[in-house]
Amino acid sequence: MNINIKSKNDNTFDAIVVGTGISGGWSAKELTEAGLKTLVLERGRNVKHIVDYPTMNKHPWEIPYADQITARERKDYEKQLRTGYTVKQTTKHWWVKDTDQPYQEASGAFDWIRGYHVGGRSLVWGRHVYRWSDLDFEANIREGIAVDWPIRYKDIEKWYDYVETFIGISGRKEGLSQLPDGKFLPPFELNCVEKDFRKDLKKKFSNRILTPGRIAHITSDRKFTGRGKCQSRNLCIRGCPFGGYFSSNSGTLPAAEVTGNMTLRPHSIVHSIIYDEEKEKAIGVRVRDDETLEEIEFYSKIIFLNASTVNSTSILLNSISKRFPNGLGNDSGELGHNMMDHHFLVGARAKIDGYEDMYYTRGRPCGIYMPRFRNLGKERMDFLRGYGYQGGASRGSWSSAGESVLAGEDLVKNAVKPGQWTMNLLGFGEILPYHENKMYLNTSIVDKWGIPTIAFETDIKENEKLMRKDMGDSAAEMLDSCGFKEVEKYDNRYAIGLGIHEMGTARMGKDSKSSVLNKWNQVHSCNNVFVTDGSCMTSSSCVNPSITYMAITARAANFAINELKQGNI
Repeated sequence: MNINIKSKNDNTFDAIVVGTGISGGWSAKELTEAGLKTLVLERGRNVKHIVDYPTMNKHPWEIPYADQITARERKDYEKQLRTGYTVKQTTKHWWVKDTDQPYQEASGAFDWIRGYHVGGRSLVWGRHVYRWSDLDFEANIREGIAVDWPIRYKDIEKWYDYVETFIGISGRKEGLSQLPDGKFLPPFELNCVEKDFRKDLKKKFSNRILTPGRIAHITSDRKFTGRGKCQSRNLCIRGCPFGGYFSSNSGTLPAAEVTGNMTLRPHSIVHSIIYDEEKEKAIGVRVRDDETLEEIEFYSKIIFLNASTVNSTSILLNSISKRFPNGLGNDSGELGHNMMDHHFLVGARAKIDGYEDMYYTRGRPCGIYMPRFRNLGKERMDFLRGYGYQGGASRGSWSSAGESVLAGEDLVKNAVKPGQWTMNLLGFGEILPYHENKMYLNTSIVDKWGIPTIAFETDIKENEKLMRKDMGDSAAEMLDSCGFKEVEKYDNRYAIGLGIHEMGTARMGKDSKSSVLNKWNQVHSCNNVFVTDGSCMTSSSCVNPSITYMAITARAANFAINELKQGNI
């Protein structure tokens, strides 16, 4: 008996954080800095900043197979390879093998892109950060779609400020109501073609702005603890030895570690949350050790679920008790439903004459951003919501020489000659929260850890299809009007998940009958469990969501800290 008591005491903490990605890192930072002894669980291996970035400094000629994985390796990544931009020789150590964690596509396709290691997808994210406005938070109630958000821009504005000040955001203030300005460091400059395109757009389209992408990169000499200035190498996805871009590994986790209050445990797969029927609250989590398959229980006063949308939702669904026969917090029946993403891979590209004597010398880690301009004023399209564009102008480089049968002096001449200037406008559009877009557990098929696998039923609907047509048409119209040549529209294969912005399956709301979480990200019916990753989203906006996850997480963590102090949870 004494041994069991000691074991339970050793496994008891003030707080448990599940996941170490964008939101999990912030939960860990805020809770530990408040003095809470916090267990941070990561299902994958440990990754130490700089030490565990094996390809961070490799030159192109040092990478085998032109950075492509082998035919044998491809068998393990059948679904993730559908992206065309993830699994490479330089990045394959970041991605989960589909064969390790299979899933079913019961209806439609779902491209589930996963990174299981300390830092999660914060090491490989696109780093674009754009604030939401009340246009986004009010859209559902204004249009009668799904349920209303329980918060507005004013509720998280100061948390946007707080997060941006800590992580460092480069950007240019534009004074747009639909895309609020933030706490910006100097922006990356537009190149010569983009600068002229910006001027021409202002003349021809009064409501369209081209601005440098707002990204989580340090561009000033301001001191950020343990991080240095971005070197514009544009090798971010390999891991940055300078800490030039924000990740959990370079920012929030070191901040949590220095407090002495964090216990980080990798190789810890959370199976479910333990609910105490008598206390009517969660008391801990059940963990499967990734390496030994041993089942261990850990206990705490509060739990922050930040395992990413699909995994956080699957943990809740797998947390079965007498009180919650359909999953913890699932009184509304909405858990697992309303899956969203951002649909993209549609737009237009073109060439432009001139500028032959102009080039750029640094690997800028971002392109342009064109904020939403549809359905803002009196104008109404035949679809709801809107979209923005990313992309930019560039010139062909030395790599094109490798595609020609050349040798000697001809090879050298071809390699040093810059190619044609081209411009690409790639649309990112909002997906509405449809109840029928869902994920659920398949208990008849388990993964190698003995945990139920996941099935998806997802697809874009008519609203998104109408939007995609306008995304292509508008991009082509702008390029043509501003003097570009050989304008070509494109609309490539897209499936939900491909944008790697999956969200919405444990949504926030005002009413426990139609949502899973309240305005503080607490599970309505279990107030010591908080969910602050993408699963909490009630709608998707059309902008990259990570900064909103971070702001919501910091806000919820500080609320939880105060509630603990007051004895309310």
